[in-house]
Amino acid sequence: MKSATVREIKKELQERSPKEILELCLRLSRFKKENKELLTYLLFEASDEATYIESVKEEIDEKFEKVNRKSPYFVKKSIRTILNHTKKYIRYSQNKETELELLIYFIQKLKSFQPSIHRNRKVETIYLRLIQECKKKTALLHEDLQYDYYRELEEF
Repeated sequence: MKSATVREIKKELQERSPKEILELCLRLSRFKKENKELLTYLLFEASDEATYIESVKEEIDEKFEKVNRKSPYFVKKSIRTILNHTKKYIRYSQNKETELELLIYFIQKLKSFQPSIHRNRKVETIYLRLIQECKKKTALLHEDLQYDYYRELEEF
């Protein structure tokens, strides 16, 4: 089955009644966990971005506490998993400030991680790439915000 384009879907949704759209959304939420998470964000958390950021930070903290530190391989794998989850939450928000807040928080957690990330070259590479990514994204923001975020990034 070939999926329709966003334009075709938008056109079709405009022709449907609100009740039909509600049924489609509920049906969509049953199929994938990410669909349900996105709907949860849009319905309950999008109105209060600060609370959303704090809840994601708490989840990052919990996941960093559970990292398997037995071997460098497991450390790298766990950190990649946490980073992927963080980026998924960033995609839900689509807010540049939220993206930078969460990435900088992730970098801070990574920097203070024990055993040191500088002993594991692959984890250190992840760390350095994230810093570069944050610097590029900071350049796209308003000048006042750029100054604040660059100051935070200088610590790394």
